[in-house]
Amino acid sequence: MFKNSILFHKKHFTCNVVHKRAKGDIGEGIATRFLANKGFLVTDRNYLRKWGELDIVARKDGIVHFFEVKSVFLDSMTNFNDHKPEDNVHGLKAKHLRRIIETYLEEKCGGLDTVFKFHVLCVFIDSVNRKGRVQWLEDIII
Repeated sequence: MFKNSILFHKKHFTCNVVHKRAKGDIGEGIATRFLANKGFLVTDRNYLRKWGELDIVARKDGIVHFFEVKSVFLDSMTNFNDHKPEDNVHGLKAKHLRRIIETYLEEKCGGLDTVFKFHVLCVFIDSVNRKGRVQWLEDIII
């Protein structure tokens, strides 16, 4: 039905209520499969420090890619254009992302000279038809 649509598993639902962590897990799972289909090698998920978290870290063509995943559940995909989950990557969030990316690069990539890119993946999840649609906002400057 939709380009880049991916099914998600029913086990994440309890009484039709999706808990916040489960919602994030579903969105990140869809995003991870989306990236694998695009030729990325996912090297880390949910890299966590006191000052922030990286949802997905992947590599492709010698470049480290950091992905912030924002998910929204909808009753149907007909109104997905009304939602902008990427608006949740605001000033304070961007500040935390910059710091955690620096930490990751120093810890796992040998320093801040590493070539990297930052992206936002917006995952729109049709909770009725159990399909997800991914919108990729590439090369965001943070």
